[in-house]
Amino acid sequence: MTTAVRREGRRAALVILLLAAVTVAGIGAAGVLGGYRINTTPSFALGLWRIDALTREVRVGDTVFICPPAHLPAIKLARERLYLPAGLCEGGIAPLIKTVAALPGQTVCTKEGFAVIDSIRLSLSTVHKRDGQGRALPGYGGGRIASGMVYVHSDYMASYDSRYFGPIPASGILGLAREVFTIGNHPIFRGVDNWTSGCSCQFHFRRNAADGHIWPLIVVCP
Repeated sequence: MTTAVRREGRRAALVILLLAAVTVAGIGAAGVLGGYRINTTPSFALGLWRIDALTREVRVGDTVFICPPAHLPAIKLARERLYLPAGLCEGGIAPLIKTVAALPGQTVCTKEGFAVIDSIRLSLSTVHKRDGQGRALPGYGGGRIASGMVYVHSDYMASYDSRYFGPIPASGILGLAREVFTIGNHPIFRGVDNWTSGCSCQFHFRRNAADGHIWPLIVVCP
């Protein structure tokens, strides 16, 4: 590959990164003013989300923005290990995007390594004992969901949710989570190597074997 081609590839990558930075800055300003949030974790699609007011009782299956209680030991551990991003909730934690999987009166337990709700296995709910760096993870022992609490979950295999920190107060729900512009399922995010927890905003570049173009990949860990 010639020097000119390499220079062109680097220039294209820098232009894309600059445009991405400007876009993120603009979206961030909109978020402060209009109830929008940028999701940077793979628990749900990456990109711009909107918080819609919840004007009814929360239901199983609702995807919500929720602030977890900062005093829980499992939440404190998550911040120390950078499982959860920084934000404006109590304790400096960003609102989580999670799906409500169980409500008060339902019973949750762990059976054969999966979360089970009212004797039915929750889909994609493997309960991991260690994180990507081999450190022991906390776990919810199970029980009946108490009044005012919700059990939240994400289908992403490495999601840090109620499987680890247990039910959390429904009073922390900010509203329903609605996708506005997301890219979580875009093909460029597939097959990224070295996806581990405990990092933030690492830039990786991949050269397209077909045309030699350099494509920047933004990898954000949970």
